[in-house]
Amino acid sequence: MRQRIAEAAFELHATVGPAQTSISAVAERAGVQRHTVYNHFPDLGALFRACTEHGMRVTRVPEAAAWIGIDEPDTRLRHGLGELYAYYRANTRLIGNFVRDMALMGEIGGSEAFAERMTELFSALATGWPDNAATQRKRMAAIGHAMSYEAWRSLTDNGLSDSEAVDLMVRLVTTVANGETASGH
Repeated sequence: MRQRIAEAAFELHATVGPAQTSISAVAERAGVQRHTVYNHFPDLGALFRACTEHGMRVTRVPEAAAWIGIDEPDTRLRHGLGELYAYYRANTRLIGNFVRDMALMGEIGGSEAFAERMTELFSALATGWPDNAATQRKRMAAIGHAMSYEAWRSLTDNGLSDSEAVDLMVRLVTTVANGETASGH
């Protein structure tokens, strides 16, 4: 029953978004009464945690372990962004709903597991670059930007393919990592 309720919440988050998902709608989609939802999930945070865990399993969020085995940081970045952008492409509506609604839902919590996964992915992509204190802050910002759903969405909405977006973001990060400026100096 608990899994069915989490699946129903996930389906609603994917179609209408977390902010528009009510306990009544979750109960109806799961084929249970509202009190059954509350028996399994005493608050929205608990329901969101279960929904997030279910969503991470079914949408196959990339995992850092596969990336860490790639020695060259720029090759790892290219591979990682390729997987991440494919994940974004496959889950555009869900992630778009989540990003749109998080400002409204921020205090409820429940998405910590996803945030932890993204932190692991960031760490995998930020590791192994030349140890240069002068460029580290900008390199980390560039990697974070390259990983963001909003950056991917902006690039692809403006006509780039996923692979072109990866190429551009890898170029941005490697340019920063090498201490170069936009003019090449």
